[in-house]
Amino acid sequence: MTRIVAFLCFSAVLFAAGCGKSNTAPEVEALVYEQAKPISPFLLTDQHGEPADNSQFMGHWNLVFLGYTSCPDICPMTLAKLTAVQKQLSQDYKVQVWFVAVDPKRDTTEKRKAYIDYFNPAFLAVSGPHKQLFPFVRELGLIYAINDSDEQEYAVDHSASVVMVDGEGAVRAIFKPEFKQGSVPLINATTLTEEFKKIADYYTK
Repeated sequence: MTRIVAFLCFSAVLFAAGCGKSNTAPEVEALVYEQAKPISPFLLTDQHGEPADNSQFMGHWNLVFLGYTSCPDICPMTLAKLTAVQKQLSQDYKVQVWFVAVDPKRDTTEKRKAYIDYFNPAFLAVSGPHKQLFPFVRELGLIYAINDSDEQEYAVDHSASVVMVDGEGAVRAIFKPEFKQGSVPLINATTLTEEFKKIADYYTK
């Protein structure tokens, strides 16, 4: 009888510990919203000239990154990392990568298509007028600034973070870049992949 009682008590402890673990939010470096932030209706254009709106967020996880096709370093390096991240995650998750081009003056539909095809033709490369981009970017929790110049060559300041949007079109988390002396700010692909899994598993209903 003593052995049976001890076994039952030990089993109860394991069960309680298991329940407690499943109800504990994942410990990650990313900024995670306990209550996901819905994104207001928006309408942009993808690299095929087709409308891109909230419906394309639905039914799968999304990773969203800002940039511009003339970016010399952060954008191509981040997209290369996201290409590897998406390839690894796609084994267990359905993930759509978004490249939001915030330089609509130069980033034409044709230029965006040629640019994103280099990384993965299945990625979305969207853009639109600033009056549509600004509120969309702001709701993602990101920011960009562009110089109103007539010059052909100019830089665009933009966030280097990657936003995780859930399958209901709401912002769930933001993965921030690493800042290292002498280097441009970039996401850590390994950290992002590991933390994405923890967040996705925890918040999947």
